[in-house]
Amino acid sequence: MPFWRRREGDRTPARRRNVETRVRIGNLELPNPIVVASGTFGHGDEVARLCDPAQLGAVTAKSLAPFAWAGNPAPRLHATAAGMLNSVGLQGPGVEHWVDRDLPHLRARGARVIASLWGRTIDDFATGAKMLGRAAPDLVAVEINVSCPNLHHGAELFAHNPEQTGRAVAAVVDADLGLPVLAKLAPDVSDIRPIAAAALEAGATGLTLVNTVRGLLVDAAARRPQLGAGAGGLSGSAIKPIALRVVRDVATAYPGVPIIGTGGVTSGVDAVEMLLAGATAVGIGTAIFDDPRAPLRVLDELVEWCSERDVPRVADLVGALD
Repeated sequence: MPFWRRREGDRTPARRRNVETRVRIGNLELPNPIVVASGTFGHGDEVARLCDPAQLGAVTAKSLAPFAWAGNPAPRLHATAAGMLNSVGLQGPGVEHWVDRDLPHLRARGARVIASLWGRTIDDFATGAKMLGRAAPDLVAVEINVSCPNLHHGAELFAHNPEQTGRAVAAVVDADLGLPVLAKLAPDVSDIRPIAAAALEAGATGLTLVNTVRGLLVDAAARRPQLGAGAGGLSGSAIKPIALRVVRDVATAYPGVPIIGTGGVTSGVDAVEMLLAGATAVGIGTAIFDDPRAPLRVLDELVEWCSERDVPRVADLVGALD
């Protein structure tokens, strides 16, 4: 279906059906630019039972290692004034379990699935990618999470190191899964452009910008951090200006590179801003914790914004800042 329309009855005004929503990430065409961010939709169809993933551009699964991982000690989440601090620590069942038990349920609901990989070493990324091989027909892309701020077992070395980032990306590219490869990068570096360049030179199709921003919350009465692991990753509306700046910097430095702009998007106007800054698609994350159907609402509002301003194609907004 070339144009976006709601499936819940015929409630979408006819004029809104004239907005072309398709976008491209390399050789991958998505029906619309709304992508669920990793870590916010669960491993399988947990949230998909409430938010129809078939209506979205794609769903990025929670990041997986080639082994099961228990994650960080509780408490793991805490609300902030304009978002959320988390230190889940990439808890997950491992790639093999996910491929066998969780991916089929998500695919059965019509989701276009982006798998997400993390690792402590280069070999972890290579092994995880090979383990995804038999699931490649059920995936549309692979994201390489080289930027989680909530690990202290070697994984944090990738976030600030262009050489290590390039090696991790190359390890997944070399697995030859026949899928677009996206590198997810951290915003809290002095200059993200060399890291982005390393990922692209190693064969990444595009980039996911950005991961959470490292932060700390303190329980003054108890005189200790609010989270069990101490610091965590800040997400939500508070980091949108940071995400927009990073997307703009990278899109300007590397024109035409597909970018999934992620960070603080809670409305259709936020999505428009991210596209104007240079993103090809828009990731929705923390907003889902408040409203599991937020990605559908953001898509609805984005299309309405375009329709009201006679923007015929969402793709026309990409990088269109004056």
